[in-house]
Amino acid sequence: MEAGVVPGRDAPAPAASQPSSCGKHNSPERKVYMDYNATTPLEPEVIQAMTEAMWEAWGNPSSLYPAGRKAKDIINAARESLAKMIGGKPQDIIFTSGGTESNNLVIHSVVKHFHANQTSKGHAGGHHSPVEGAKPHFITSLVEHDSIRLPLEHLAEEQVAAVTFVPVSKVSGQAEVDDILAAVRPTTRLVTIMLANNETGVVMPVPEISQRIKALNQERVATGLPPILVHTDAAQALGKQRVDVEDLGVDFLTIVGHKFYGPRIGALYVRGLGEFTPLYPMLFGGGQERNFRPGTENTPMIAGLGKENERFQEVLPVLLKAFLPSFVLQELCFHVCLPQAAELVAQNCEAYEAHMRDVRDYLEERLEAEFGQKRIHLNSQFPGTQRLPNTCNFSIRGPRLQGHKVLAQCRVLLASVGAACHSDHGDQPSPVLLNYGIPFDVARNALRLSVGRSTTRAEVDLVVQDLKQAVAQLENQA
Repeated sequence: MEAGVVPGRDAPAPAASQPSSCGKHNSPERKVYMDYNATTPLEPEVIQAMTEAMWEAWGNPSSLYPAGRKAKDIINAARESLAKMIGGKPQDIIFTSGGTESNNLVIHSVVKHFHANQTSKGHAGGHHSPVEGAKPHFITSLVEHDSIRLPLEHLAEEQVAAVTFVPVSKVSGQAEVDDILAAVRPTTRLVTIMLANNETGVVMPVPEISQRIKALNQERVATGLPPILVHTDAAQALGKQRVDVEDLGVDFLTIVGHKFYGPRIGALYVRGLGEFTPLYPMLFGGGQERNFRPGTENTPMIAGLGKENERFQEVLPVLLKAFLPSFVLQELCFHVCLPQAAELVAQNCEAYEAHMRDVRDYLEERLEAEFGQKRIHLNSQFPGTQRLPNTCNFSIRGPRLQGHKVLAQCRVLLASVGAACHSDHGDQPSPVLLNYGIPFDVARNALRLSVGRSTTRAEVDLVVQDLKQAVAQLENQA
C-alpha cells in the first residue's frame, strides 16, 4: 500500500519526520490517511528528542563516564514520563520492544508464577495446594488482539494452560463482567481484557472487572487460593482517551508507542513490580531493566525529553538517510521517542480526544447523508457503550462492495478493512466483527476509518466523495 499522507500541523515538521499533505485539495495526488489505529507518524517533537539523544547520549547506560551517565539519566526521566501518562509509578515501568512482547511477557510470567507457587507449596511441610498438578487458567475475550489470542491458544494446544474465551455481548459490544466472573475456576490466575477494541473502538468495562475480581480475591485468599491478576492491553486507548491505572485497577497494562505518535516500541506497567505483582523474564543477559528485560538499553528511543534544538532539526534528514539503515533507526528510536510521545499525551489528551470525536462524528454524519441511513451500517455503534473517539467501522451494503474492493478503487483514501495483521484475509470478514454479531455479508463489506490528531472536516469531505466514486465504479462494472 502507498505510504500514508498525513496533514500538516500548526508547526512545520522536519522533512524526514512525517509525510505532509501533497498537492491541493483537487490534485489527483492528494491522499488522506485514515488508518491511525494501525500506526501513527512520529510527532516532530519526538524526532527532535530522538536526534538529540543520538548525538549526546550515545554511551552505554551501565557505564560511569559522562555519556553513559547521560544515557542513564535520560532513561530514568523517560520512565517518569510514561508513569505520568498512565498515573503510575516510575519503578513499575519496564521497557519492551512493543505490545506483542509486553503481552507475551505477562502471559509467560503468569504461567511461571503458577508453577513456582505450586512447587513451593508442595515443599512446605507436606501441605498441598488444592489445585496441585493442575494447569493455570486464563480468561480473555473473543475479540482480543492476536498477541493475546495466539499465545493463549498455543499454551492450550500444548496443554500448558487452560483458556476460556468469553464472548462479547451483541447488545453492548463488551465482554460482560458477569460472564467473566462465571468463568473463574480455582486455577484461574489471569483475566486479560483489552481496554479498547482495535477494530470497533468499543471500550471494555475494565474498571468494573478489576473491582469484581478484587472482591473475589478476598474470598479466594480466605480459602487458601492465590489471587487472580488483571491485565489490560491499552494499545488502542492511549492517546485517544484518559488512561489511569488507579482508575482501571489493573495489575498489568500494555503500552504501545506507535499508536500515540511514538516509535514502534512499547512498555509494560506492573503494579508493585516484584513486590505485589510477579514478573518473570523471558530473556536472560546483562541485568538491565532490573533483570526483567535484559539487553543494553536503546537510549535514543527511550529519551524523549522534548528538548528542542534547531541544529538537530536541520541535520535530521541527513543523519537518518546517510547513517542509519531502517532497522537500526527503529532500534535507536526506542528510548527517545516513547516518553516524548507520552508527555504530549499527558499534556494534550483532552484536546486530542475532543478534536478526534468531532471529526469522527462528522464522518459518520456525512456517510449517512451521502449513502443513506439504510445503506450505511455503522458496525462500531452500540447504544449506551463508550467507544474510542477516533474510530468508525462501517459497511456500505451491496453485493459487490466488499471492503478490500472498495479500498482498491479509492483514489484519495488510505485506510484498512480492519486490523493490519489481518490484511491478507481477502473476502473473508473480520472474525472480530462476526463475534460482535455483525451479519456475514455486512461484515465482509466493512471498512475501518480511524482519524488522527490533525484530520480535518475538509479531509472527511474528500474521503466521502472518494468512497462515492469507488462505489459507483464497482456497481457499474459488468
